[in-house]
Amino acid sequence: MRCDLLAVGTELLLGQIVDTNSAWIATQLAAMGIDTMEQRTVGDNEERIVTALTEMLARADAVIVGGGLGPTQDDLTREALARLAGVPLRRRPELEAHIREVFAARGREMAVSNLRQADLPEGAAAIPNPFGTAPGIRLELGSGAGSLAGKVVYAVPGVPDEMRPMVTRHVLPDLVARSGTPAVIRSRSLRTWGVAESALAELIADRVEAQTNPTIAFLARGIEGIIVRITAKARDEREAGALLDAEEAVLRARLGDLCFGRDDETMESVVLDRLAARGWTLAVAESVTGGLVTARLTSVAGASRVLRGGVVAYATEVKRAVLGVRAERVVSGPAAVEMAAGVRRALGADVGIAITGVAGPELQEGRPVGTVWFGLALPGRPEESVTVRLPGDRERVRQFGAISLLNLLRLRLDADGGNPGP
Repeated sequence: MRCDLLAVGTELLLGQIVDTNSAWIATQLAAMGIDTMEQRTVGDNEERIVTALTEMLARADAVIVGGGLGPTQDDLTREALARLAGVPLRRRPELEAHIREVFAARGREMAVSNLRQADLPEGAAAIPNPFGTAPGIRLELGSGAGSLAGKVVYAVPGVPDEMRPMVTRHVLPDLVARSGTPAVIRSRSLRTWGVAESALAELIADRVEAQTNPTIAFLARGIEGIIVRITAKARDEREAGALLDAEEAVLRARLGDLCFGRDDETMESVVLDRLAARGWTLAVAESVTGGLVTARLTSVAGASRVLRGGVVAYATEVKRAVLGVRAERVVSGPAAVEMAAGVRRALGADVGIAITGVAGPELQEGRPVGTVWFGLALPGRPEESVTVRLPGDRERVRQFGAISLLNLLRLRLDADGGNPGP
């Protein structure tokens, strides 16, 4: 069963509103094992809506249309559906009564234009709207639609709070019943960091080339890394889970420590989990990032079980007075080590990490922009510094520096105590 999606609204094309509805509907369809091959957006124009539906239904079994069911003159989905089916619009007395009742219950005067929402293509079924006045439409195309006969169109309002219960309670069950072969589609995301997409693809090229079920896709997330998404289609949850587990095991073996997490895990949540598993606390000293590392860590619920705090030591005198930095150059590897050791001592933590560097736009003490030093002080390990050159402008250097420091700590924790991740 294939069901594609058509979003209607000139405001979507102008970028005034982001189409989150199609993404949500696609997720629900996938969960029910219904394939979606195309999503399209058109403006409030009857001709274009009819053209889009004609083209999409030539390939799909069904289309869900979102938007264009309101009371104003630019709401043209009803007219487009009637034209597509070759039938007239008919006013439904029961729908008119419902609309009048809604306005009366709210104590509001009803504009006559609202009754347009009671007009449905002849032969179509109304989809109840529990939270609004515009009913949805289920239209099974008959002989008047020519080669599209037998296809079905569902139209739902563009308001998310109205659309979602209508899709969940009425559209999805109808689609599953029509498909005749209930199935589930499940995805799992492996999160990687520290490798280019091309290099990542080479590591698992044979798995990608041989993919059938599960399938593999790459999703670039910029500073946050690259996601390797595994998608399996199966008869039930158990079978889908088994397919995902098997493929994940193969991919993790290939990717090694490039893979830092799964699904909704972030670099900071993984680091906090690693530290919590060891019963260790953490303190952070930042210069060039100005608090970005600590902000990432505190964005994780429950971070207080691990994180003692952070010190933003931007000025030289703060590095020396608060963190005990004695290195001649306060932007250097030795200074990063002393920052890590100093914040660990000052905040009474088991682990101290630090970052200092040159974000630009000018060179500092002859050091190129993007030169960053990390400092680490962990139990049972010598204190160390690591130097990297990070790409981009000032903000990208700062953002890359924050996640790079957390990734370095993750790698050290995994090297010392194994990887307790999923």
